Amino acid sequence: MLICDMSISSAHEFYACGDYAFTLDAGQQIDTDTNRFIIKLFQQLQQQKHSYILDIIPAYSSITIVYDPLLFNGPNINPATIIQQCFMDAIQQTENKTGPEAGNVIRIPVCYHPSLAPDLEHLCLQKHIDIDTLITLHTQKTYRVFMNGFLPGFAYMGTVDDRIATARHANPRKQVAAGSVGIAGYQTGIYPFESPGGWQLIGRTSAELFNPHSDNPCLLKPGDEVQFYAVSLEKFSA
Repeated sequence: MLICDMSISSAHEFYACGDYAFTLDAGQQIDTDTNRFIIKLFQQLQQQKHSYILDIIPAYSSITIVYDPLLFNGPNINPATIIQQCFMDAIQQTENKTGPEAGNVIRIPVCYHPSLAPDLEHLCLQKHIDIDTLITLHTQKTYRVFMNGFLPGFAYMGTVDDRIATARHANPRKQVAAGSVGIAGYQTGIYPFESPGGWQLIGRTSAELFNPHSDNPCLLKPGDEVQFYAVSLEKFSA
């Protein structure tokens, strides 16, 4: 069900997402400016602390509010109208707010050794570069965390250098080691724990990406910036 409303913006779509959620969609692209708007909107919605909001889920270019239907059981209460107004208020407050978004810069050690990176050598052959060049290209950029998804603590980061951008595997692996660092398209990411996966694996980190017992279980959050740096196999093993 599409509930477009020009009072939000002609560039945004507002629609139901299942029975108890609504999504505001600002487009279907990986774009830093759009994602920055989404993250600021996410932070503003968090500050509102509406009792009917159960969860707020930011993505690349959209954000979803999951609400408690038991708080919308009156005969004249329309959840769509209330959630839409919630988005509109947050957008207005975001537009009036100046200054950068609140994000952390996080440095993550990666061991780019073929024994830990089953796709490293093949990717180098495919791209006609040596391993040292691939490491340099992967570590010289600062990556934005656009969103978390797929697995708890799995951050979608971008964008990688054109020279090492590569497609996912056509047939995903059934088992990818925890801490594996991969590339898919122009994205890079880290598997927080052992799981299936189809990204091209170029290294591995010992950093803990997800701790369910922590007050902040995810190491990387949308809006953060990540810098990878290379470590030796000996240091990784230690």
